[in-house]
Amino acid sequence: MTHSPYTILLTNDDGIHSEGLKAAAEALSTLGEVIIAAPRHEYSGSGRSMPADSDGVILQTKWRIGGKTIAAYAVGGAPAQTVIHALYEILPEKPDLVVSGINYGENVGDCVTASGTIGAALQAASLGVRSLAVSVQISDWEKFWRDKKVDFSAAAHFTRYFARLLLQHHLPDDVDILKVDVPETATPHTPWQVVRQAKHPYYVPTIRRNGSLDSPARLGYKVTLRAEDVPPDTDVHTLLFQQLVAVTPLSLDLTSRVPLKAFEQILRGEKKV
Repeated sequence: MTHSPYTILLTNDDGIHSEGLKAAAEALSTLGEVIIAAPRHEYSGSGRSMPADSDGVILQTKWRIGGKTIAAYAVGGAPAQTVIHALYEILPEKPDLVVSGINYGENVGDCVTASGTIGAALQAASLGVRSLAVSVQISDWEKFWRDKKVDFSAAAHFTRYFARLLLQHHLPDDVDILKVDVPETATPHTPWQVVRQAKHPYYVPTIRRNGSLDSPARLGYKVTLRAEDVPPDTDVHTLLFQQLVAVTPLSLDLTSRVPLKAFEQILRGEKKV
C-alpha cells in the first residue's frame, strides 16, 4: 500500500458543518492525506483565543471526499484550541501543512487579528507548522443569511494552488502564514497579487440596542470604503476594488518595524520624533 508524501491538517472557524470546509477538503484531497479537525460550533471572530470554558471533547466521524475516506474530528474548542488538540492528540506527528478555511467572508485590513481563521493558522505557525488561511469575499451578508449559499469553486482552486506551493517550496524565515482572500467574482483564471495588509479599518463596528444600556445589545459591522481610502498595494484595495486574489505574507513577529535603538532614544527623551 502506498502512502501520500504529504499530510495536511484542515481546520476553520465556521465549524465542522461548513460547506467551505468541505470544498477545501475536496480540493486538498488530491495533494495528500487530509485530516479534518474543526470546532464543533461556529467560532467566527474568535482570533487566537483560548476560552477557559471549552470542553475539549473530540468526536470522530468519516467523510467521503473525492473518492477517499477522510477522518474528520469535531472539537469542543475555539479554532486555536482545535489546532492544539489536533497536533497533540489526533495526529501521530506534525503535518506538512495546516490549512484554515475556506472562510465565509474576507479577512483583510485591521480585522486580521480578530479572525478565527487567521487565529488557527497563527496557532499552527507558532507550533512550527507552515500555514495557509483562505477566505472568500461576501458582499451581501443579508442575502447570505437568507440562503447560506456561497460559490466556493474559485476559492477551492486557489486553496489547492497555494497549498501545493507551500508544500513544495520553502518560505522566507519571516513568513509564517500565507493569507489568501478570494473575491466573490473570481474564477480559477482570476489573477492573484502579493500585497501587504492594509492598516485601515475594514469592518466598522455597529451596535443594535433597543433600550437602555442594561438591555441586551448585538454587535455587528458594516463596510464603508472608497478606493481612494486605501493604498493600491494592500489586501483591501486589491480584493475590494480590483477584484483580484489578494495574497499576503504574515509574520508571528508583531514587533513594529522601526529602528529599536532610535525608538528607545525617543522614549528616553534623547531624540525627538
